[in-house]
Amino acid sequence: MVHTRKVRLMLASAALLILAGPAMALDGADMMKKLDAATSANGTSVTYDKAEADGDVVTVTGMKLRVTAKPGRSLNIGEVTFEGVEETDGGGYYAETVSFPDINISDKDASVSIKDISIGGLSIPGNPAGTTIDDILLYETAGTGPMSVNVEGRNVFTAESTETNLTRQEDGAGFDFDATLAGIKADLSDIRDAKAKDAVEKLGLTTLDGGITMKGSWKLETGNLALDEYALDFKDVGRLNIAMNFSGYTLQFMKSLQEAAKAAEANPNREEADQAMGLAMLGLMQQLTFNSASIRFDDASITKKALDYAGSQQGVTGDQLAQSLKGLVPIMMAQLNVPELQNQVTGAVNAFLDNPKSLTISAEPEKPVPFPMIMGAAMGAPNTIPSVLGVKVTAND
Repeated sequence: MVHTRKVRLMLASAALLILAGPAMALDGADMMKKLDAATSANGTSVTYDKAEADGDVVTVTGMKLRVTAKPGRSLNIGEVTFEGVEETDGGGYYAETVSFPDINISDKDASVSIKDISIGGLSIPGNPAGTTIDDILLYETAGTGPMSVNVEGRNVFTAESTETNLTRQEDGAGFDFDATLAGIKADLSDIRDAKAKDAVEKLGLTTLDGGITMKGSWKLETGNLALDEYALDFKDVGRLNIAMNFSGYTLQFMKSLQEAAKAAEANPNREEADQAMGLAMLGLMQQLTFNSASIRFDDASITKKALDYAGSQQGVTGDQLAQSLKGLVPIMMAQLNVPELQNQVTGAVNAFLDNPKSLTISAEPEKPVPFPMIMGAAMGAPNTIPSVLGVKVTAND
C-alpha cells in the first residue's frame, strides 16, 4: 500500500513538471522581438543571430544595434547575457542584469575602449505604444568601467566609470534619476594649432581632471521634467551647473515627438523633412510650460588666468582688461532697453571681476509661463522677456 502511494506521488510530480515546464520556459526570440519594438520608438532597431534560453538566463549572440535613419550604420555588440529573466504582466519581460562584452573600436590611428558594461533591472514593455510607465523601456541601473579614447598611441580622453540610476516614484507617478561620469582626464597637450596650443598652455589646461553629474525627476501625468543638476566640475577650472524645470513633457508629447522624427527620417527630401520637423516642433512647443532655469559658474582660478591671457593678447594686464570690461558691459546692456536687468548685470559682472567666486543667471517667474507666451514676447517685445521670466543675475552668492 505504501509502495503504491509512493508510485502515485512520483507520477503526479512528474506530470506536474511536464505540464509546468513548457509554460514556464522563456521565449528568447519573443523577448528580443519586444526589445526591438521598444527601441524602435527611439529610432534604432535590434537584430541578432540567436536568442537561447536556459532557465532564467537568455544568451543572445550576434546582437547589433542599427540606426533606422541610416540603414548602413550599425554597432556590432556581440554576445549579450540577460540573467534573472522573468515574464511580467502585459506580456513584457524583466531582467535582473544584462552583461555586455567590452567595446574596442579602431579606425586608422584612433581607437575607443569601454569596459565592464552592464544594466540592472531592465524592464522590456509588452506594449511600447501604451500610455503608462510600464510601457516604456526602462532600467534601474546602468554603468561602465574604464573608458578611453586613444589617438596615435596616446590616451587623449579617459574616464574611470559611469553610473546611471532610475528610481520609480510611488504608484508609477514617474521616476527620479541621477548619473555620474567620474574620473575624467583629458590630454590637450598635443593640439596641433599653434595659437590654440599657446592658449591651452597659458591657461594651464594641458590636462583636464574632473567629472560630470546629473540629477532630476520626471512626473508622467503633468509632464514635469526637472533637471535639478547638470554639472561639469573640473579641477583648477570651475564648476558649471545648468538646471531647468518645465511641464508638458508627457508620454503623449514624447510619442508625438518620436512620430515626427520618424516621419522626417522617412522623407528622402532632406529640405522638406527639416521644414516639416521644424513645424512639428513649433506645434509641440505650444504644449510646454516654463517653470524655471538657471546657469551658475563657480570659479576655481580659471577667470584670473583667462583675463591675464586675453589681456596679454591686447598688450594690457588682466586687471586693466577687467576694468575695460566693467565699462563695456553697461554700454552693451543699454542696447537691450531693459534698465532693471542692466543694473543687475552691471553690478554682478563688476563684483565677479573684482573677486571671481560665482556668477549666476536665473529665471524664475512668479507663475509658470506657457511657451507660446514666451514666443510671443520674443517676436513682439523682446525687451519684456526678462520680466516675463523673472530673470536675475547675481555674483558671489
